[in-house]
Amino acid sequence: MTRFRYGLALTAACSAVLLTACGGGGSAVRSGAEPASMSSSAPEAAARGESADKEPQARQTGQSGGVASGVEVAQQQRQVIYTGSMTVRAERVTPAVQQAKQVVTEAGGYLSQEESNSSADSEASAMLEFKIPTAKYAEVLRRLGGELGKQLSLDQKAQDVTLKVADVESRLKSAQQSLESLRTLLKRADTIGQVLDVEREISTREADLESLQAQQKELAAQTAMATLTLRLVGPVTEVDDPDDEPPGFFGGLTAGWRALVSFTKTALTLVGALLPWMAASLPLVVLVVWLVRRDRRRRPAPAARPGPESA
Repeated sequence: MTRFRYGLALTAACSAVLLTACGGGGSAVRSGAEPASMSSSAPEAAARGESADKEPQARQTGQSGGVASGVEVAQQQRQVIYTGSMTVRAERVTPAVQQAKQVVTEAGGYLSQEESNSSADSEASAMLEFKIPTAKYAEVLRRLGGELGKQLSLDQKAQDVTLKVADVESRLKSAQQSLESLRTLLKRADTIGQVLDVEREISTREADLESLQAQQKELAAQTAMATLTLRLVGPVTEVDDPDDEPPGFFGGLTAGWRALVSFTKTALTLVGALLPWMAASLPLVVLVVWLVRRDRRRRPAPAARPGPESA
């Protein structure tokens, strides 16, 4: 009878946890879906402090109705991941690298990755990856593109992860509530089998909780710091054009022509590299051929084999 009551209690606890998770997930999706139709606020707005200009409108909207006020709050708390890549041609690459690091450090960012080619300064190049606070992202882009040299290209991307952040937070709360319910149920366990079952379930839920916490931490880091890949090239360094080929037949034709030109250049380069070696080894080859022919001429001709005797 005790095992039966324990089974009913465990079933009821799991059902309550599932209902709580479903309810939390649904509310998170609804709260994030409403601001998804609005335009995402760029880092420039955060840097200029436009939130101060919107406070009277927010208070007025909040007085007119609770739903509109919730939308305004959600819009101010949008979570966006900013990434970008920039190519700048500098007169001297090494000083430009140091200046770029200084600009990012002054904005509160840091260098996460660096690759450099230490050839002649006119042909040198460097690849830097920076983590920049979102509020300072636009200002850093402006300074790097204007102070280091001539900006050749700039590619920016923004990914709105507001719904994903809300979903992870909701699942995290549900997992924490589930663990609390299971720990309470563990205190009521009467037999060793019941204790082992609950502890096994607790271990599984703790692993899920740690995974959700890691996701939440990663999302927080990505939304707090924008990622910028900066490429610095020297005055004579060749820079590949961006891949803006049209799709379809003409795009394939252009790609095929470029591949043919590249193959021809590679083949001619290989022939040019081998030609001096071929010219240097030609006398040796001629000498070997002459010696082989002379040796063949000096050999005696083989004697003719006698024919069959007549009867």
